[in-house]
Amino acid sequence: MPWVSFDVLRTLGFSDTLYLTPDQVFQHKEEIRAAEWLLFPEYWQLNSLVYGLNSRVFPSEASYRLGHNKIEMTRAFQLVAPTHTPYTMILANTDYNAEKVWEEMPLPFIAKLPKASQGNGVWKIETPQDWRDYLARTEVIYVQEYLEIDRDIRVVIVGDQLVASYWRLQAERGFYNNVSKGGTVDHESPVPQAALDLAMNLAHTLGVNHAGFDIAMVGEHPYVFEFNRLFGNQGIPGGDVRLREIIEEYLIRCSIPTIPRFPSKPSTPNTPRRKRRPAA
Repeated sequence: MPWVSFDVLRTLGFSDTLYLTPDQVFQHKEEIRAAEWLLFPEYWQLNSLVYGLNSRVFPSEASYRLGHNKIEMTRAFQLVAPTHTPYTMILANTDYNAEKVWEEMPLPFIAKLPKASQGNGVWKIETPQDWRDYLARTEVIYVQEYLEIDRDIRVVIVGDQLVASYWRLQAERGFYNNVSKGGTVDHESPVPQAALDLAMNLAHTLGVNHAGFDIAMVGEHPYVFEFNRLFGNQGIPGGDVRLREIIEEYLIRCSIPTIPRFPSKPSTPNTPRRKRRPAA
């Protein structure tokens, strides 16, 4: 049995695939162990499947690990693309640190919860009361500089290819660009190549193979906010059907074994052999 899927909606129609609910993982251990791919397991299943059964999962383990926590994601961005990451402060929520952030971050600034999606858990901090309200909701202070934008870009990457890119225009209700928060999709305006290159480079460098990257343009310079491992299909031409086609093609391609090419004869070292020093 080549594949096991734990998300029927995202893999509907895949051939030779066993569909299970996440809580059936212990009743079907042998089928899961024999599967070539495990598709869309829940996050809580990841450790037992990858380390317990040595299984191969899609999306990639990096997509799960980094996508599960915005703090870990941002730290990875800071490491591999520091000039494309908004200025960020991540500190324990103590009185000292709260005062430090309030003094150092120019107003307004953005405060986030580490685990949230679809525009939830994000606040624009403008007043001391805003700041106190945020501090009461989190154990970790996670704040970023506020970028003066009224839109951002969603870049969808599946497997090793760019599937879709489009602008998301700001909602009337506030500074949110998320479609789920009232933002609108603009397919007509061209997306700058710099944004596409940034998303592709991040996906390749970090090993992320199923993500919707959110990128802002400040002038001609792109900044990455985050990526969502599980993203909506509202702005993707072809929707779920097209996404499933791309996923299946990618998995089949990754399943084809490659033939190693060995040299026909031992290679000759490029460095000359050291001459023996004459005896004294």
